[in-house]
Amino acid sequence: MKISIVIPAYNEEDRIVQTLEQTLSFLSRQAYESEVLVVSDGSTDDTRSVVEAFKTADRVSLKVIEYFPNAGKGYAVKTGMLAATGDIIMFMDADYAVPIEEISKGLQCFTDNDCDIAIGSRAISGADVVDHQNFFRELSAKLYTLIQTAYLGIFYKDTQCGFKLFTRNAAHTLFAMQKLNSVIFDPEILWLAGKHSFHVAEFPVMWRHVGNSRIQYDSLKKSLFVFQELFRIRRLH
Repeated sequence: MKISIVIPAYNEEDRIVQTLEQTLSFLSRQAYESEVLVVSDGSTDDTRSVVEAFKTADRVSLKVIEYFPNAGKGYAVKTGMLAATGDIIMFMDADYAVPIEEISKGLQCFTDNDCDIAIGSRAISGADVVDHQNFFRELSAKLYTLIQTAYLGIFYKDTQCGFKLFTRNAAHTLFAMQKLNSVIFDPEILWLAGKHSFHVAEFPVMWRHVGNSRIQYDSLKKSLFVFQELFRIRRLH
C-alpha cells in the first residue's frame, strides 16, 4: 500500500516546519510507502525552499508543486489530489491542527466500513477539541452546517475539518469534477460523493485551534462569501 498526503500551503514557511517534521518522522516509522506533496499556492515567502530543505527516509518521498498566482485552497488541494499516486490519498492542513497520528483512525475506516472516503470530524463522539475557536467562529460554523445540510442534503456534522482520506479512484474521480477554488470545496466534494455513490465514513480526531490562520473571516463581506460559495455548488453542477 502507498499513502499520499497533500498539504496545501500559502506563505507557510514558519508553520510548515513543525508539520513536516512530525509528518515525515511518523511516516518513516510505518511499513507502507508514502509520499508528501506540498502545494505552494502562489506563496510569496520561502515556503518552497523550506520544504525542499527537508530530508526523507527511504520509503518516504517529498515533493513541492508551486504555481502563481495564488488561486485558493480548493485549487491547491485539487492540484495535489490529482497529482498524487497513492492507493489512499489524503489532504491535511499546513497548520498541523490535527496530528498526523490520527491518520491511523482514518485508514482503519477503510477496513471497518468498506468506505471510499474517510473524513475526520471534530463534532462526533470521541473527538477531542483541545483549543476552541472563538465564540463567533464556532457560532458561524454551526449556522453554516445547518444551512449546508438543508441546501445540499449532506448530514455530516463537520465538513470543514482539513483531514480527509480517499481511495485513489474516489480522489481522482471527484476532484476532477471540482469547480470551486475556495475554502468551500469540502462540501462540494462530499455532495459529489453522494451523487456518485461513494461511501463516506466519519472518524473522530483530536484537533486544536491554531492562531494566525491564512484564511480570515474578519469582515461581514468575507463571512457572506462563504455562504455565496455554498449556494453555487448545485448550480455549478
